[in-house]
Amino acid sequence: MRLLMVCLGNICRSPLAEGAVRARLDAARLDWVRVDSAGTGGWHVGDPPDHRSVAVARRHGVDIAAQRARQLHGDDYHAFDWLLCADRSVLRDVQARAPAHAP
Repeated sequence: MRLLMVCLGNICRSPLAEGAVRARLDAARLDWVRVDSAGTGGWHVGDPPDHRSVAVARRHGVDIAAQRARQLHGDDYHAFDWLLCADRSVLRDVQARAPAHAP
């Protein structure tokens, strides 16, 4: 199973979602599930998560500081089983960007 958490810039919501899901999967020893995150925009590519997101994650025992933002890519539509969107606006953008041959 491959899950991709998607938000706008990949520095706030999707890194938190990735960290939270990864922590739960690790606790359940479900190491066969792959989790990643991306943003629909490329403004923050290569940047670490926002310091507030890092702090929220840390308060819950999750370290997301090493994550780096990346932009959603056409290959992601095939590389992941589920693209989980942060809100309806992101969902519309993800659907609009989908390659013609995407599932």
